[in-house]
Amino acid sequence: METSYQPLAEVRKTLRVEWYRSPIEREKLRELSKRSDLQGWFQAGGHLALFVVTGTLVYVFWLEQNWLGFALALFAHGTSGTFFSGVAPHECGHGTVFRTKWLNKFFMYLFSLLSWWDPFDYGSSHTYHHRYTQYPDGDRENLFPLEPSLSPTLLLQLFTVNLFSQPGRVFSKGGAISTILVTIKSAFGVVGSSKVPINEWLHALHTDQPDEHRKSMAWSRVLLLFHGSVLVFSIATHLWVLPLIVTFFPFIANWLAYFVGVAQHCGLYGNVPDFRKSTRSIMLNPVAEFLYWRMNWHTEHHMYAGVPCYNLKKLYREIAEDLPKPRTLRGAWREMRGTWRRQQSDPNYQFDTPLPSTAGKVPTETMSELETSIGELAPEGLR
Repeated sequence: METSYQPLAEVRKTLRVEWYRSPIEREKLRELSKRSDLQGWFQAGGHLALFVVTGTLVYVFWLEQNWLGFALALFAHGTSGTFFSGVAPHECGHGTVFRTKWLNKFFMYLFSLLSWWDPFDYGSSHTYHHRYTQYPDGDRENLFPLEPSLSPTLLLQLFTVNLFSQPGRVFSKGGAISTILVTIKSAFGVVGSSKVPINEWLHALHTDQPDEHRKSMAWSRVLLLFHGSVLVFSIATHLWVLPLIVTFFPFIANWLAYFVGVAQHCGLYGNVPDFRKSTRSIMLNPVAEFLYWRMNWHTEHHMYAGVPCYNLKKLYREIAEDLPKPRTLRGAWREMRGTWRRQQSDPNYQFDTPLPSTAGKVPTETMSELETSIGELAPEGLR
């Protein structure tokens, strides 16, 4: 059934969410909000360097016709590179990774170019996502209910080549065919019927932010030109491995990005002004946490989105007494799967995250600009 929503311009006037944020000394928050070029290079440069290393291994094993090594290297290349899609541009889009502003933009565009990502429509969408997290009138970046699927067909694609799957989020990376088709349509300004929920949200964003829509169309053409050039060059030089390394890696071995990404909001409360109820933090090993750009500390990110990703764990330690204990990844999936099963008989059910006895319940004072900051994410039309 099609749902009718207010225009987003009206939502900005009428929807006021008084968010609860765990108390923290402002001086400590100011310290945690400082950006570092050194740490930015470690995160962004390190991830890019890892991508180059795995890509080089794919190429070397291909030259040597070592097909077992080739398959393993390609699996590692896809596992690492998949996080270029959405995760890396997300952090750079907030403008909090580097102290030097142009470096945030440079890496945002670089990661987006390599991974078929649209930073313009996403910038508009994600601004609403932060301001109105899981209030459907103002945030339809996640299309609920989200199914934490473990179907054999999906798992086969996630551990090999993802051709067709399209998770229930507007901006999550779908299969290769769907992503390329969407990019082609976007290059000509075509979205599709607004009766389809994912298209409805894009129509709403385009109506609200036409300048960003035009930039999105131009960016889609850049993506097609870049990846088309890679294909032409590979044909001319007989380097058929090149498109696997540069163009199709976001659709190979998506498994880890899927397992950690779904846990952000799946099954949790909507229409509640408390990020502890609508957002989930999970504990990961250091390698997965690095690849995920520390977004496993997701409740903390939503509470204080101006804090760089590399300081989120420190932020958690400062406000831990006011937060639910982070789930393990397995525990999060057990929780999501149990919630999904219950939603089949009770569609309105949402998991109510228990809070510690030390947790506060309501804001005690007016939040400062530092506390409510989402970095430099918002496009000009939403500032």
